[in-house]
Amino acid sequence: MSMDLNDFTIIKEGEAEILMHAKNQVFFNKAQVNNRDLSIAVLRTFIPKRQQEHEAMCLKRAKSSQKYSENGTSKSVMEEASNESHMNGEKSIAELEEPVEMSGDEPCSVSEEPEKTEAKFRAELNAPRVLEALSASGLRALRYAREVEGIGQVVALDNDKASVEACRRNIKFNGSVAISKVESHLADARVYMLTHPKEFDVVDLDPYGSPSVFLDSAVQSVVDGGLLMCTATDMAVLCGGNGEVCYSKYGSYALRGKYCHEMALRILLASIESHANRYKRYIVPVLSVAMDFYVRVFIRIYTSASAMKNTPLKLSYVYQCTGCDSFHLQPLGRTVSKNNSVRYLPGFGPLVPQECSDCGKKFNMAGPIWSAPIHDEEWVTSMLADVKSVKDRYPAYNRISSVLTNVSEELSDVPLFLSLHNLCATLKCTSPSAVIFRSAVINAGYRISGTHANPLGLKSDAPMDVIWDIMRCWVKNHPVKSQAPDQPGSIILSKEPLLQANFARAVASLSKAQAKKVARFLPNPERHWGPKLRAGRQVTSKHVSLLGSEAVNGHLEIKESEEPESKRQKTEYLASDS
Repeated sequence: MSMDLNDFTIIKEGEAEILMHAKNQVFFNKAQVNNRDLSIAVLRTFIPKRQQEHEAMCLKRAKSSQKYSENGTSKSVMEEASNESHMNGEKSIAELEEPVEMSGDEPCSVSEEPEKTEAKFRAELNAPRVLEALSASGLRALRYAREVEGIGQVVALDNDKASVEACRRNIKFNGSVAISKVESHLADARVYMLTHPKEFDVVDLDPYGSPSVFLDSAVQSVVDGGLLMCTATDMAVLCGGNGEVCYSKYGSYALRGKYCHEMALRILLASIESHANRYKRYIVPVLSVAMDFYVRVFIRIYTSASAMKNTPLKLSYVYQCTGCDSFHLQPLGRTVSKNNSVRYLPGFGPLVPQECSDCGKKFNMAGPIWSAPIHDEEWVTSMLADVKSVKDRYPAYNRISSVLTNVSEELSDVPLFLSLHNLCATLKCTSPSAVIFRSAVINAGYRISGTHANPLGLKSDAPMDVIWDIMRCWVKNHPVKSQAPDQPGSIILSKEPLLQANFARAVASLSKAQAKKVARFLPNPERHWGPKLRAGRQVTSKHVSLLGSEAVNGHLEIKESEEPESKRQKTEYLASDS
């Protein structure tokens, strides 16, 4: 089929190039370069870790085989290795995967030497298969194929005919490497994933809006120990703008607050865990970020009916005071250990009284949210080192390195965060510097850090009564004007602090990145950096805030030039006649 190259624009990102039509036929958003770069960084870390885990499992099976030959036990090698790994809670991708291919046709002989037995279990690991469920132009799939070493087949899906045609055109445009690794299909992603269970090592979900309708099929299509990468751009819903809609989509009620973007992450993780539990699977987050206009989570999925029982321990309800910034988390479940047995029981409650103990106001309730760690510190450190070593290969290096730096320094085991400015707004006082406030928390014996989700956010394991005592001590040194006695700030300040805060500067009050003056929160690289119009939508003057005046005027000029001459003449005649 012939095409006019003048109708297309060549867009280059990383090592991939795509042809984009002048009309808005296939969705493309330049701002998602951060998303794609971060995904490539995660894949570059996942592939060697996957190989290491495979080799470790092969070595374990070889040792189990040797033990079998020495002890003459009746239990099979594969069964013993599998049972032992589940008892120890190991997270190996080799579990419940395809059987390991042996180098010979005959089964292991008990009389063979250990070296030969180990070699038989060291089967070569196949290159990881990747599924991009919603590919549009195919740029993401092409970048995976061309930039990630060791990647296997990349399957790009879309249920829009124009997108599939564009994707296939771009595959050919990128040469032999893309043609050999990337394939495009016209299919419904949900049906395709359901009909290919446990077939892909990596599944990438990046929909326009909510991923909720894809989660159930996505958790089934990932192999055991595989990677699920998921984006959600419906931030108005996840951040509490429509709590009832959030509950219908994700099974959790969201609240508005300074921590709403982190809560959005934790709601998405809780929803994915809920879908995985239905199939005796569970998730382990390795990286979760809130950036630009979306949230993005990278999680590994495992199968274990026994480990799945720990899910209620990882979920919590949130109680947020309506008068001040106090919030409390109530775990959904608990465990009781007796001898060698563990009992799973419902969590104790209520955690808080009807009225806030700090200001006397009522509580709003939200959740359940994921309250376990949302990052794997080892993964984040490895990713950051890899990104810095090959910075030229990441178009958005500055942004993703700053995000990973922030993530590496935040407290991973502390859910949600406080805003120092909000605390001071409640008390109507001047704000202490972040260094002074951090020092007071550290000197009180607690931990504190920043958060990647908000430049002004502070994570701390200090209870709220300690936080308010520190603020009371600060106000004593920096008096405020009197307020109405029924105001939350007046009620909080009317109580004497039980803790005498020490505002002397602590050594750890600045993070390593802050001490080295590393940029951690960068401005947008250009104006109108954010979500774009859905593919096929008509561009009008009301879209100036999304696209910019130049882009809108360009679209309108193209549209006017495409009108039939007779129609334009008729319009001009009517205008002159009136």
